[in-house]
Amino acid sequence: MNRLFLTLSFLMGAVVLSSNYLVQFPINHYGLNEILTYGAFSYPIAFLITDLANRVYGKLIARKIVYIGFIIGILSTLLFSTNFSDLISLRIAIGSGTAFIVAQLLDVQIFDQLRRKKWFIAPLASSCIGSIVDTFLFFSISFYGTNMPWVTLSLGDLMVKILVSLLMLIPFRLLLGSLKAA
Repeated sequence: MNRLFLTLSFLMGAVVLSSNYLVQFPINHYGLNEILTYGAFSYPIAFLITDLANRVYGKLIARKIVYIGFIIGILSTLLFSTNFSDLISLRIAIGSGTAFIVAQLLDVQIFDQLRRKKWFIAPLASSCIGSIVDTFLFFSISFYGTNMPWVTLSLGDLMVKILVSLLMLIPFRLLLGSLKAA
């Protein structure tokens, strides 16, 4: 295995772990505590990683990186940030895993279908659609039926994820020329 593959796999796991932790904390400034968590800022980086892997290696290797990142992220989450006596914590772990694997595999497929379009179409479309699916699955599994204002939080998170997905086009374009499968 080459260094880039291992780096992308490790980064994917780190993004999942940090996002799972950060989503538990609403932003308590400017009245945003009902509509936004810190996890919205870190999670879109997972789509950047998936899209870079897909562009460099193709969809089969991109899927492997998703699976490796999933295993690293979920195991780390279960070991370090899941309180098994707290139902919400367990639901966050289940919601995160379900949303991540579905959204990332969808991202890989959409990106692959659009890869021959202009350079920005595939990463933007796949990341935005993946973010919508991820957000809906994560928040509904994790917080439905709780006192958490999950609908407004999910909408706030989704708006930030789409904005960050737009911003991730910059590093995507910059890194394309320097990344090569070795």
